[in-house]
Amino acid sequence: MKAIYTFSDAERSDLANSLTYLGANPYQDYEKFRYAIENLIADERVPAGFVAACREMRSQREAKVTYAHVVSNCPLDADIPVFDQANPVDDKYLQKETFVGEGVLELLAQLTGTPLLSYATRNNGDFFHDVYADNRYSGTQTQKTDWELYWHNDRTAHPVRADYLALLGMRCPTDDLVYTKYVDGRELLKFISPENQELLRDKAFITPYDELSRASNQNQQVSDFHAVLENEHSFRYYDTRTMPADSSSAPHYEALRQFRDALAKSREQYHRIQEGDLLVIANQDGLHSRQMVDIQHFETTRLRWLLKTYAFRDDAAADAHEDMWLEGVRGRVLD
Repeated sequence: MKAIYTFSDAERSDLANSLTYLGANPYQDYEKFRYAIENLIADERVPAGFVAACREMRSQREAKVTYAHVVSNCPLDADIPVFDQANPVDDKYLQKETFVGEGVLELLAQLTGTPLLSYATRNNGDFFHDVYADNRYSGTQTQKTDWELYWHNDRTAHPVRADYLALLGMRCPTDDLVYTKYVDGRELLKFISPENQELLRDKAFITPYDELSRASNQNQQVSDFHAVLENEHSFRYYDTRTMPADSSSAPHYEALRQFRDALAKSREQYHRIQEGDLLVIANQDGLHSRQMVDIQHFETTRLRWLLKTYAFRDDAAADAHEDMWLEGVRGRVLD
C-alpha cells in the first residue's frame, strides 16, 4: 500500500524528542498521557504534514474513498526492548521507559477524532496493546499468536467492538515476509446475493470467544446471537468460528457459504508492515488477516512487535457506551 504521508527524518527526530519527554506513562495513568498529547497538539509541536494527513484520512473515510491507510517513517522509541515471551505484557511494564510509539498512536486518535477503546479484562485495561508472540498462545487465533491469523474483525464475539485498528511497526523481520491483508466490505457485497445479504443481517449467528478472552474472563465463552452483516457493509465474522446458532438452518448455512466464497473472490489489499510503518484499517467495515508468506527464521519472526490500538468511529460512537466506562475512564469498557 502507498503511504498517505511519510515523516521526513527531521520531523521524525523532532517529534520523537517531544514524545520522549512527555512526563506521562500511559500504562499507569492513561488520562494524564492523553492530556499531555492534547497539549502537544495545542502547542503546535506536531508536524503540519501529519496533521493534514490525519485530516485527509478522515475525509477519505467519510467520502467512502478507502478505509485503509499507511503512514511511514514514524517516530519510534530509541530503545526497542525484547520482552520475555513467558509473560510479555508484564515484562513490557518493567522494561519500557519511554512511550514514543504510544504517543504516535494517541496523536493519530486525537487528530482523526477517533477516541481509543480498551477492555477492562484485556491487558489490565491498557489502551495500547502488543501484537507479540506469547508462549501461552502459540498457534492460537489471538493477537498473541506466533503464526497466521484467519480472516476476521477484532473482538468479533464482544458486544463492544472497535471501528478502527492502528498497527505501528516497532520491530519487524527484515528477511521473512509477513503481510497484513485487508478486504473492504463493499468488495464482499459484490459476490453475495440480495437474498443472502438479508439472511446475513439476521441475528442468527454466534462466535466463540478467542483463547485470550476466555483466559481473561471465564464468563466469555460464546457470543450472543448476532448478525454477520450490519449497517451498509460492516461485517462481524471470524473465519472457522462464526456459524449459525441453529445448526439445522440450511438457509443461514447457505448464506454463510456464499459469504465465504466472496472472501475468496474479492480484491484484497496487502501491506508488509515495516519498522516505523503505521497501518490504519477499518475493523468492521472490512476484514483483515495475517499471512506468513516466506519464513526462513521463525525464531526471529516470533519477536515481531506491533503496537496496536482500538478506536471508535467518532465521539458519538464512544459516548454511546458511556454507561460501560470502568471507574469513569472514557473508552475503558467493562467486558
